[in-house]
Parts: sequence; structure tokens; C-alpha cells
Amino acid sequence: MLASLKVKDYMAANKCTFTPDMDILRAIHKMLESRISGAPVIDEHGNMIGFLSEKDCMQVALNAAYQQDGAAGRVSEFMTPNVDTIDVDTPIIDVAERFLTGSYKRFPVVMDNRLVGTITRQNILRALEYISDPENTHKPGKQNTKQHVHV
Repeated sequence: MLASLKVKDYMAANKCTFTPDMDILRAIHKMLESRISGAPVIDEHGNMIGFLSEKDCMQVALNAAYQQDGAAGRVSEFMTPNVDTIDVDTPIIDVAERFLTGSYKRFPVVMDNRLVGTITRQNILRALEYISDPENTHKPGKQNTKQHVHV
């Protein structure tokens, strides 16, 4: 039954995004405040041009330790430019396999090449919880998070 479940039913519908010219320290603050491990970077037209993860931000910490001048930089200097994405109609089982074989904690979700949300490991586990509980009488909807931080 897990194979019949789709990403669109479990993804986080509201998304946290950053812009390439945003101050990296502000982006880190927003990630911590929103309790997320990363978010897509979009340009002024809404096109996804990269992804900023906690791992990307480790370079900021190293730079601060070595340079000690307080200058951090912009999101564009630290983001990962070529991003793996997931289509909204992808089966949950396929995403679970990608999480298992890779190191990512979340993927941007696209529909017709436009960013519509994110899917996390935790979202996959919610899908598993849904199908394993015979007491469930209704299918959970999309995650309605309050993580919209487009700056």
C-alpha cells in the first residue's frame, strides 16, 4: 500500500525559501528559527536556483573560525547550485529509497518544474504510520507548516 501513496499527499505545502542575495547569517537564523535542515533558494522570478542546507552552512562556521572578521557573505556563496528535486506525483516508496541511499534530509518538490513544497524523511515516516495503523479512518492531508520565510 505504501507504493500507492504519492508525495503530494505528505509533502509540506508551505515552503521556506531564501534568495541568493540574502545574508547567510540571516538565512541560518531563519533555518534555526523554523527548525528545518535546509531550504530552496529562488530567484526573483520564483525559479529554484539552489538549495541551502545545514551542511552548506558548516562552511560559514569554518570561515568565521579562520577569518575572525565577522564577514559571512551571501546565500549564493554557500548554497548547492544543482539540486535534486522530487515531482509531486512520485510514489512515497521511491522517495524512501532515495533517502536511504543518499545523505539528504529533505528534497524540494516540484510540479511542472515550479517549486511547490518540500518532502522530508519525517514526512515519509508519517506515510508509513498512516498505512500501519488499522485505526486510521482518514488519510492525512498535506503538512500545513508555518515555515514560509521567503525573504
